[in-house]
Amino acid sequence: MDIHALRKDYKPSELRRKDLQDDPFKQFEIWFQQACEAEILEPNAMTLATVSATGQPFMRTVLLKYFDNRGFVFFTNYESRKAQQIGNNSQVSMLFTWLPLQRQVHITGNAEKVTTAESWQYFTSRPRGSQLGAWTSQQSSIISSRQLLLMQFEQIKNKFLDGEIPLPDFWGGYRIMPNSFEFWQGCTNRLHDRFLYTTQADQSWQIQRLAP
Repeated sequence: MDIHALRKDYKPSELRRKDLQDDPFKQFEIWFQQACEAEILEPNAMTLATVSATGQPFMRTVLLKYFDNRGFVFFTNYESRKAQQIGNNSQVSMLFTWLPLQRQVHITGNAEKVTTAESWQYFTSRPRGSQLGAWTSQQSSIISSRQLLLMQFEQIKNKFLDGEIPLPDFWGGYRIMPNSFEFWQGCTNRLHDRFLYTTQADQSWQIQRLAP
């Protein structure tokens, strides 16, 4: 399929240095709020990149659940492929793509497990079906059929028929602690605006404009 003619020029827009917050967390919060206000589908969806022991990159979409100046938190099965790769190499990359706003945010950093208390607090806020799903799925393992998965779900549902569902010991959160942020704003003629924040020795952030 030849798709070379599939293109869309971005509407006139620009991102100027004077528009940016000195703190990238504050800048991200502003853009994230604007993505929510624009009613973008799953504004907290982010592409998470990890690397295998052989150097093979892997990417998948996960959902950001909360963030502050300590980092960005998502939750997963600790026995999944992504978790195993983070265990071998904690350096990760994540990308938020908000196309209706012609924006992207690329963040690099190191991932570490959150405390059990944090995982428990989030787990108890999930719908009961999602809690059961966490117990059911041996994430990233090979299964013979969806029917088997549904059968396992029913078994887990019957097991925890009454009362509170406990936090699985193989499930919890990761916090990504950034060392760089790149804010990307689409512009006309592919002359996009890009600003890179990088951490300095004194914990301040250096801001540099990048060529598109």
